Amino acid sequence: MATVPNDLLDRIRAIERQVRELAGRSQTRPALDEIREGDVKITEGGQLVVTPPGKDYSTFVVGEWPDGSYGTVLRRFDGTFAFTVEGEQEDRGTVRMWSRDLAAPDRILIMDDRHSDRFLGRPWLPLGLNPTADQNTTSADWRYAWVGGAPAHNAVAVLKLSSYAEAGGTVRVRMLPEGGKPIVVDEWEVPAGAWTARSIARPMHGVGFLDYCGWQIEHRSAKARKPIETRLFANYGRNTFAAAEAPDAPAGEAADASSKPDPRLAVETDDKKTAK
Repeated sequence: MATVPNDLLDRIRAIERQVRELAGRSQTRPALDEIREGDVKITEGGQLVVTPPGKDYSTFVVGEWPDGSYGTVLRRFDGTFAFTVEGEQEDRGTVRMWSRDLAAPDRILIMDDRHSDRFLGRPWLPLGLNPTADQNTTSADWRYAWVGGAPAHNAVAVLKLSSYAEAGGTVRVRMLPEGGKPIVVDEWEVPAGAWTARSIARPMHGVGFLDYCGWQIEHRSAKARKPIETRLFANYGRNTFAAAEAPDAPAGEAADASSKPDPRLAVETDDKKTAK
């Protein structure tokens, strides 16, 4: 029988030992509860989903929506919505925080405006009007009945008022954008001897988010020394109910937006941030 060199036997034994080690490692399941020094990416569709044991809903979902857009849903353990970033394309990523009230689980407490990019949708905040000494006047000249103002938070201003004029009269509402000229929002005649109600819903055209906006409610009697009184029942901002209510942006803001890339589309690349 031929003689086998000792160094060859040693090498064979070393190879067998390495094969056994590799075979053992292949049967060992690595820990899947920690990620170190790296990103987790879900690309070209798909979702990251967390589902409680025995439940038919997920408490956390982030990823692709059926229409191809992307969004996020965070639910409470009872399955009701807590926080959502809508994935539907027509919602354009509207952010919503939902009520914990089980009797009204669809109540939205906080959200941005679906149709107006720059305004808060909810909560609805007051416009800040207050009565003056001429809330009831006998003058045939314009007198301020209510005045005030506040930073603009919501896209649409709502005023509800009613006037009584013994001999008839006129009422008008003016908006005073910061740095701009007064704008007559509405003006109407008040017939003699009857309360006349008026509701106004005015998009905040040309007003920037958190810009101060003033308001004036003026009235005058059709006859001097005959009284006219105007009562204000509501003055607040609200979210848009339809795309047609979305207010126009201030002229300067619109021009700036058209000439600059959207910073919200900035993404991290290997060496720097760029805009898609």
